Amino acid sequence: MMKNFFKYAVVAGCLLFNLGVNAQSITLLQQGNATSIRGLSVVDDHVAWISGSKGTVAKTTDGGKTWDWQQVKSFEKADFRDIEAFSDKEAVIMSSGTPALILKTTDGGASWKVKYSNADTAYFFDAMDFADKKHGYVLGDPINNKFVLMETKDGGETWSPFKYLPDALPGEAAFAASGTCLRVDSTNEIDIVTGGQRSRHLILIDDKIAPGKWVKIDLELLHGKASQGAFSVANGDGTVIVGGDYQKDGLSTSVAEYWYPIDEHSGAYSLANKPPSGFQSCVEYISERTFLSTGTPGSNITTDGGKTWAKIDDTSFNVCRKAKHGKLVLLAGNGGKIGIFKP
Repeated sequence: MMKNFFKYAVVAGCLLFNLGVNAQSITLLQQGNATSIRGLSVVDDHVAWISGSKGTVAKTTDGGKTWDWQQVKSFEKADFRDIEAFSDKEAVIMSSGTPALILKTTDGGASWKVKYSNADTAYFFDAMDFADKKHGYVLGDPINNKFVLMETKDGGETWSPFKYLPDALPGEAAFAASGTCLRVDSTNEIDIVTGGQRSRHLILIDDKIAPGKWVKIDLELLHGKASQGAFSVANGDGTVIVGGDYQKDGLSTSVAEYWYPIDEHSGAYSLANKPPSGFQSCVEYISERTFLSTGTPGSNITTDGGKTWAKIDDTSFNVCRKAKHGKLVLLAGNGGKIGIFKP
């Protein structure tokens, strides 16, 4: 009798999990604009900005229902791979390619001012993130075996090289796929995930505690080719890292890894027991143990901190982000595609 009770309890638990996953959905809001969107910043439940190829930027002030699109004047050929917004008036955009650019608006996109420009073809920016409204960073591919890391302490008005540049191994780089291979939190912890010949998680916890000491963790994610590795990291109730091979996006082997605590002083990394459905270019913390990931094969959800994943949508997206102050979760991708996640 007791054996049957446990069997039914397990079945019931699985049914409840599946019902919870099935309740998650993604609704398409916009598509058809000739731009590839990779930059997405959701300020609150009303305001969000996107950035993409062909100098494209767009803003919503009604939670994604309508969008105000523009091509930034004089930068129509720029590929704005990341954006950081602070309100409906203030935002910073970052361009990959040559020249490497950082622009800022304080009037809602009516005008943009160049805050950094570098015509050196060795510079290729991958991602941008801010600890708060004033303190932010831009990550670039390695030069002379050091990752490029630019820092601002005045809200993007001025930029300078960070004093502690992380070492890069031969054939190692970062991916400008969703702006989330770099994460910075309110404590100023810096997280970087890499790919190529090696896949690593680089962490600078606090330069006041251990100045310049980067923690370097080798990952088990797929790597060894220029198209493979870790593409995105998210911290919440644990840490989740996703990636894979964007040239073979249907491969689901070794595309997600998660950190879990062993005791109050340590933890370990492990590949997902049930991985996402294929290559994932972005992962975002939602709440509790729930993370959302997305990529060209579709979007996936985990409710156990990255251990097991379930596919919830087949639509191709590049990036997914949750509101800094609120619950709104948006996704964006190629062809001006924008979607909304409903928990």
